[in-house]
Amino acid sequence: MSAADYSPSPSRAPAPIRWLKHAADELGLSAVYRSSTDTKCLLTQRFARLFAYGGTTLAFVAYLSALDISDSRIGLFMTLTIAGDVLISFLLTLFADGLGRRTVLLLGAALMVASGVVFALSGNYWVLLVAAILGVISPSGAEIGPFRAIEESTLAHLTPPADRSDIFAWYNLIGVAGSAFGLMASGWALDALEQAKGWDPLRAYRAVFYAYAAIGALKFGLALLLSERIEVKQVRERSSGPASETTALLGTHAGIGSLATTSRPKFQKLKDLLPRITPASRAIFIQLAVLFAIDSFASGLASLSWVITFFQRKFDMPVGQLGSLFFTASLIAAASTLVSSSIARRIGNIKTMAFTHLPSSVALALIPVPQTLRGAMIPLLIRHSLSLMDVAPRSAFLAAVVLPHERTAVMGAINVVKTSAQSIGPLITGVLVGYDLFWVAFVAAGALKGMYDIGILVTFVGHQPREEELAEGGDDLQHRRQEDGDSTEDAVNSEISN
Repeated sequence: MSAADYSPSPSRAPAPIRWLKHAADELGLSAVYRSSTDTKCLLTQRFARLFAYGGTTLAFVAYLSALDISDSRIGLFMTLTIAGDVLISFLLTLFADGLGRRTVLLLGAALMVASGVVFALSGNYWVLLVAAILGVISPSGAEIGPFRAIEESTLAHLTPPADRSDIFAWYNLIGVAGSAFGLMASGWALDALEQAKGWDPLRAYRAVFYAYAAIGALKFGLALLLSERIEVKQVRERSSGPASETTALLGTHAGIGSLATTSRPKFQKLKDLLPRITPASRAIFIQLAVLFAIDSFASGLASLSWVITFFQRKFDMPVGQLGSLFFTASLIAAASTLVSSSIARRIGNIKTMAFTHLPSSVALALIPVPQTLRGAMIPLLIRHSLSLMDVAPRSAFLAAVVLPHERTAVMGAINVVKTSAQSIGPLITGVLVGYDLFWVAFVAAGALKGMYDIGILVTFVGHQPREEELAEGGDDLQHRRQEDGDSTEDAVNSEISN
């Protein structure tokens, strides 16, 4: 009997090992373990960046106040920073695939370093504003720069479709964890510098921004480790350029040698950096933009800061209890992202998005109904336990419904739409609060989110991923080309050029 006969098979493995393997599969750890080195590097960058955002969030307003900048000008500073970051993010994601994803990530990391140093050295309002916009310093600790769209597009490019929900779940969980640890580390550091070292607050705050610059340098080093596999080849190839992803797919299946047109005039070089969005993807983008705008507008109506204010005013909660309540709610929300990928593998991304988010929307609308604190905590915790379960499936779905070379631009544009829509909500809620109609904001937000859930389910349930359509289209093109000669290649070139 050979030694191979004694090798244990998976079915003969001890029960604890089988259970651990099953748990790792369900939680997505197996997908992370077998992911590429580039994927692990991107996840590490995500943690480092959100750690930096969380750290500066704690010092952001206090630092500007220490520079004798008025509260009204600080508010204007935050508004202009978010608006500028949205514009910069849109432009960078639009050209990211043409310039190179690693190039844009390196540029972003270098700007983080520069902005951190400027914040630590300068006290001029307008200089700091330019540094905040270009260096993507987040006033709220949330992701507002170009990095997320590029990273999500790259992760979709590197990850098999079966593992995307798991990878996106961990991507989001790592971001939440990074921001939380950044807040905690910044608080401890400021306390130590001011209390133990005797530093004045302004000097301590500037140390935080030096740390931000150092993390930007770390992120730059991590971006250098990324390989060429993260890049997507362009659909428009020059006469001597490499074949695009679409060419490779259709060429393999249909025998088409090239989908690209001949070399272009020099004045079109800038245009060549732009991604080509097919008519089918443009239609999908418009539908998603409308639905996501409704959801994001509703999120703005019931933003976390307004929810905290509601509990503080209605139930007269101490700040310590508020912090404990929402810290617990955030932990529950973060943990739920891992469950969503397991559900998505069984019922699909769209159904997971709708069936988990709809109860969350109802719970949001019910928050102002109970008249006791314990009663109000029930819909709040239900809301948080389900509110992030649609994030990873949504990212995986968005990556699947557009072509590979379109992902970065489409995801970037979607983020711009969402951020712009969300920015309107807090202003409306402020007006409602002034008229003692706080509860209307919760009910309106829940109703709008419910409309989004039903709309996404009705519009996209059963929608076939574009990659599968492309593969099937390649087989169909091969058959048609055999019948019609080269007319099929001309038709495909026409479709892509549109």
